[in-house]
Amino acid sequence: MAAPNSVGGVLDEASIESGPALSKSISEDFKRPQFGTRFLTDPRQVFQHNAWDNVEWTQEQEAAAKKKVQEHSQPLPTEKQEEYDCRANEYWNDFYTIHENRFFKDRHWLFTEFPELAPQCQLNHNTSPEDSGIGDGCQRDLDQAQSREGTPQLPTDVDFPGCTATYRILEVGCGVGNTVFPILKTNNDPGLFVYCCDFSSTAVDLVKVRKKTNSEYDPGRCFAFVHDLSDDAAVYPIPNESLDVIVLIFVLSALHPDRMQSSISRLARLLKPGGVLLLRDYGRYDMAQLRFKKGRCLSDNFYVRGDGTRVYFFTQDELHEMFNLAGLEKVQNLVDRRLQVNRGKQLTMYRVWIQCKYRKPHTNPPETEDEASGAKKT
Repeated sequence: MAAPNSVGGVLDEASIESGPALSKSISEDFKRPQFGTRFLTDPRQVFQHNAWDNVEWTQEQEAAAKKKVQEHSQPLPTEKQEEYDCRANEYWNDFYTIHENRFFKDRHWLFTEFPELAPQCQLNHNTSPEDSGIGDGCQRDLDQAQSREGTPQLPTDVDFPGCTATYRILEVGCGVGNTVFPILKTNNDPGLFVYCCDFSSTAVDLVKVRKKTNSEYDPGRCFAFVHDLSDDAAVYPIPNESLDVIVLIFVLSALHPDRMQSSISRLARLLKPGGVLLLRDYGRYDMAQLRFKKGRCLSDNFYVRGDGTRVYFFTQDELHEMFNLAGLEKVQNLVDRRLQVNRGKQLTMYRVWIQCKYRKPHTNPPETEDEASGAKKT
């Protein structure tokens, strides 16, 4: 359920997730600068590049954005909202039936922003939770072995897809595999196993069809399945505390706001101690939000697109509160305010995205009576 950007039925998702322009080869992906490295210092040079990072908004610009959102904030009638909610699966299946695998581009940029997904990378559990650096989480073979020491091992009699793997990644809202296939192609860790799920059965079917022409999809390394992230009764085919990484790319925003917290809490239980949840999603006052007209608002900052799919626009604090309530600690919570440029038409477009990493903390073993009494004597 990787969300497109659709306003009035017009799709431009290719500009949403690309970050810097996609490179021509996987090797170039690791040379790509992380976001936040190209600054517009001279407004006269705005059309020299396709995008500028960390563009500061003026007070007038932010006030105008708030006013525009308020003007179009009258929610649709309750019965109409319920219709969009009940038919959510239908709308997403229709989307993938129409576009199949032609719409989304493979997200090779993820390896730069989230090194945890890259070849033979592992989490650096010694990194400070408040560290906002992006590259510090990538360790090589020795660090892999060290970081896995002390992690609770699953019982040997537990049988599930990927049960023998040593490094497990789950992508929620996988769409047609534009994150999964680059991971499988690029990450050569022999202990890697990737799970991918989507609300849309049509999308999952397309992943399975694509595997026939994509040698990277090996059932010994990947398992695709249909799953409704927001369904409290839906069971994941993997046990709790079994995952090293969970990936949410423009997915949480597609859920009804009332179901976001419970969805995040269930995902947090799947993470091993030290595992991380990686998110990139829409930020408040993104261009896509400002383009919505009257008659598209479902509730505060929650809208329905022309194709029936829905989208929410977050603040950093909202995401932090949800992850914190789920028992995760912050590693990164950044706003990417980007100015995208159409040099041919001389147009400027202000995008606002949020990128997060939150880690499940290690739990200290319970203190024994002998240890407690020894501590008191000293």
